[in-house]
Amino acid sequence: MIDVEGVTRRFGSREVVKDVSWHLPRGTLCALVGPDGAGKTTLLRMLAGVLTPTTGTVRIGGSWGYMPQRFSLYEECTVEENMALFGALQGLPKDELRRRSSELLRRHDLLSFRERLAGKLSGGMKQKLALSVALLPDPEVIILDEPGTGVDPVSRREIWRALYGMHREGRTIVVATPSMDEAQLCSFLIFLSRGRVREQGTPEALCAAYPLTILRLAVPGRRNLKTLLEACSFEECHAFGTAWHLAVRHEEAARKTLEEALQRAGIASYELSRISPSLEDVFIRWEEG
Repeated sequence: MIDVEGVTRRFGSREVVKDVSWHLPRGTLCALVGPDGAGKTTLLRMLAGVLTPTTGTVRIGGSWGYMPQRFSLYEECTVEENMALFGALQGLPKDELRRRSSELLRRHDLLSFRERLAGKLSGGMKQKLALSVALLPDPEVIILDEPGTGVDPVSRREIWRALYGMHREGRTIVVATPSMDEAQLCSFLIFLSRGRVREQGTPEALCAAYPLTILRLAVPGRRNLKTLLEACSFEECHAFGTAWHLAVRHEEAARKTLEEALQRAGIASYELSRISPSLEDVFIRWEEG
């Protein structure tokens, strides 16, 4: 359904995307994961045909719809006017346009706001309007750039509920996200870092392939343990909420080192357990490795 082969994009002498390749079968819900500046937006714009690769090829087997990260509809037009304008630009017959527009606005709880100016919508409603416009031609492939960023939790949940509905219909979806919570909802992940694909696979396979052991340390009433833990020279050490995740190669030796360090610091009460790696653990290793 989507084939990306050896794609590179340069802006002047700067390579933003570097020799990226992947294949997504029909019906995949794929998260393109990476920090700001990883090249996610540039790559999605090439998928959508907005940018041309400097080298390499992109092939999409079917019609597609694209929802950019920044709201790009006409704020001085109403919801209904935006739907009508973009539907006409895409060549939809009037009867089909009216039917699709009403159906999508109703599905995304925007029908009662159809006469409101787009510029007067909340952030979440703007995102749902942009999604509705992208879906007007009933595309087989949907490309979305961080649809859940900058919106309230309720709107974010509604957007993902809509994506799951489209996934169940058999559509192929590529969604860029910096959120591991959102990535966990997808059936396939592509980790992008500094313009390159660092790893790709299902969430389960990526977590299973994690090469280190994760120890979770929780110390009641003590959160600032960074200096103490860094002195232990573990492979990785990161705060997760009120606890710490320690990535180690040799669990028994690491436990002994940690217990001795805590004892020297006068810390007698703590919880230490072995846990399965999370996607965030995997992401941090690939980003910092």
